[in-house]
Amino acid sequence: MSRPKKERSVKQPPLYSSFKPTGIMKSHLQQINLSLDEYEAVRLADYLQMEHEEASIEMEISRSTFTRLLEKARKKVSAFLIEGKELYIEGGCIHFRGNIIRCVSCGHMFNIGFKDELNLCPNCGSENLLDMAGGYGHGRCCQQYDRITRRS
Repeated sequence: MSRPKKERSVKQPPLYSSFKPTGIMKSHLQQINLSLDEYEAVRLADYLQMEHEEASIEMEISRSTFTRLLEKARKKVSAFLIEGKELYIEGGCIHFRGNIIRCVSCGHMFNIGFKDELNLCPNCGSENLLDMAGGYGHGRCCQQYDRITRRS
């Protein structure tokens, strides 16, 4: 029997959840699912160019687990690029440390903590706000997780 997966810490939700080749309808494409923790591994190692040890501490996992996660993610991203499939980011055993709010009216995006409340866009004053973490099924659980991890 395998051990349960340890929840991984992800800084914030991705801005986009789906990528596909242009000129091909989604219905004609095979989908590759990239988990949120795999996305975070790519972001830390390839985009921010962090060392594996430093990135594993950021995600609250072991260095060897981080390396396996990154290898799995890179394989999926390369299949997306080479084979022309749709890449969809979702799922994984994660908690966000922060959130992104997007104003649907003006498109303005801004970072926010889970404890902060925001009802109006600071750019245009609209109430039409989209909670990006909520789109991945997170929010209150991440706030509770953040409170627990900061105490230990």
